[in-house]
Amino acid sequence: MSSNEGNEQPDPAAAPTIDQGHASNGTLDAVEGELGPALALDDSPPEGDADTAKDGQLGPGELLDDESLLRALTVLVYASPEPLSERRLQQLLERPALARVRSALTALSERLSETRLPLELRQVAGGWQILTVADLGPVVQRLEKVRKAEKLSGAALETLAVVAYRQPVTKAEIEAIRGVQAGPMLRMLVDRGMVRVAGRADVPGHPLQYGTTKGFLERFGLGSLEELPRDAELSKDT
Repeated sequence: MSSNEGNEQPDPAAAPTIDQGHASNGTLDAVEGELGPALALDDSPPEGDADTAKDGQLGPGELLDDESLLRALTVLVYASPEPLSERRLQQLLERPALARVRSALTALSERLSETRLPLELRQVAGGWQILTVADLGPVVQRLEKVRKAEKLSGAALETLAVVAYRQPVTKAEIEAIRGVQAGPMLRMLVDRGMVRVAGRADVPGHPLQYGTTKGFLERFGLGSLEELPRDAELSKDT
């Protein structure tokens, strides 16, 4: 994490995660003092982003017939390296009605299912992606050039689980639950884009609060935090 040179204020339109290109060597307390309330970020798109296109502002894409719209949407979802939201697809397709975009997504999902190909349309981190089915994951991993995600240690996963289920949560609250220092694990998770600064607690000292990022949802294949397994589901696996 790099410091703000010249006391410049961070760009409010910046991505919600901390810069992953520069790891911090200082203590987390020093990081908290450096960040300040200006980095109480969220995952909402900046004002004027393409995802905010309105249904009433229809464009040339509305003139496409259903089959042409479906074909165009399919190549966009297939070619994109990241999930595409419905609003983003609407903009890329030159603003057809949002209802038609949603119908095309439904049609694409049904066609993939009908072909019995090992592909599926899934909602991930608020967007849509065409992914390989889970049971063939080991086959995909045979590719020599497949980029393997860096594994998280048990301690990192425990810290991440506390953040995911208790967010927004402070470092002190995480340490009270785990019984060990959380600074190094939190710093590492922030650097990897799994955790972000979510605000400041309304308690003396106003410590930073932490939450998960869209990168966390993508890493674990979740559409939203509501898809996290709950107590009843977890108890079935034990």
